[in-house]
Amino acid sequence: MTAVAPAETQFHHGSLVIPAGAVHTTPLGYDRDSVPIGAPLPLAASAELVHRLSGCGEIVVAFEGKLGDILLAMSGVRAVLDWLRMRSVRVAVRAVGPYAGLIARTGLITQPRATAPSGWRAVVGDRTRVEAHGSGAAVSLVLDPAAPPCWSSDGRAHPDLPARHYLGLERRLGIRLPDTAPFAPTFATRPNNLVEELRSVGWLGGLNLAAITATSWPERKDYTAQRYIALAEHIAEAQQTQARLLLIGGNPSDGLRIAAEAPRRHVQVLRLDGMPADQLADLLPHCHLIVGNDTGLTHLAAMARGRDGNSPPVIGLYARHSHSKWRTGLPHHHAVATDLSDRMHQGDLCPVRDAIAPDTDVHMDAFPPAALAQVCLELLNGVRR
Repeated sequence: MTAVAPAETQFHHGSLVIPAGAVHTTPLGYDRDSVPIGAPLPLAASAELVHRLSGCGEIVVAFEGKLGDILLAMSGVRAVLDWLRMRSVRVAVRAVGPYAGLIARTGLITQPRATAPSGWRAVVGDRTRVEAHGSGAAVSLVLDPAAPPCWSSDGRAHPDLPARHYLGLERRLGIRLPDTAPFAPTFATRPNNLVEELRSVGWLGGLNLAAITATSWPERKDYTAQRYIALAEHIAEAQQTQARLLLIGGNPSDGLRIAAEAPRRHVQVLRLDGMPADQLADLLPHCHLIVGNDTGLTHLAAMARGRDGNSPPVIGLYARHSHSKWRTGLPHHHAVATDLSDRMHQGDLCPVRDAIAPDTDVHMDAFPPAALAQVCLELLNGVRR
């Protein structure tokens, strides 16, 4: 058997500005910075969409698909609500579905629901929920991650999905909306009993690291708990300290499971499986660094904001998919990616949707723990800002 050479990898900083000419983009159609907030765009709005949204008395935010897709689509909800506020259209807004409580924590849904909303109803969400709640709705907006292109304006590209959703709706609604990059909303941390319990028994003291082991594609996108533990060992040894590593798994429907492993030389390991997303939003800002698979909980880690308004650095690992599209666009949300991931980014391609190298041998073994530890240490030490 011929050995497969390790894939080349590269660090991509969350605050990096990408020139429009460096990647495959679709022109937005106007220089956004030159259009005043609230001014009409030099493009025709979607007249029917504007007419129907203007007559709505209720907005239903409805999602039930993958958590990552939902989180990255929250900017599309923000665009609709920004437009309604700018047009002084008074509506009741409510969220439905399994992540309704988490969605409410973005601060987007601030209006109490009226007992008897007047006018039409609009449904905004993913395809499954929109179809379930869209009967009788005047407007149904599906925020499909495959739909919006990588926009370019003012000489720069906007490849992350929150920017794609927000700018795509701005074009259709025909008014320069107020938000600017990064477009992804964040979650404010709340007091949490489990977090306090972990703190009281010493699990949130010293050097706190977290690793997101959850993934929707284990055979292709799982870095594995063993590699994350090895990564933490390298970091702790270099820092000459004892680290505490939280291994964050998925499957909340199976119930919360917490288990401490036998301590390593430099690392104590605690497994947290099935912790609800809203509780993770309270926990993760207490860590000093978070590394994760390309998955929804890693996006959640980037969007969770500590009580001081700051967030720890988050690194997503991208072996196959575009490292720029599948990120929040927040400046502390970084990527370590293979050359294949970078080519998907450059061409705005998907290895599955576009059948580009779908059977490639490039997997998560492209990121040796020792090499990845050097990137983590530079972030922890403030070398990469």
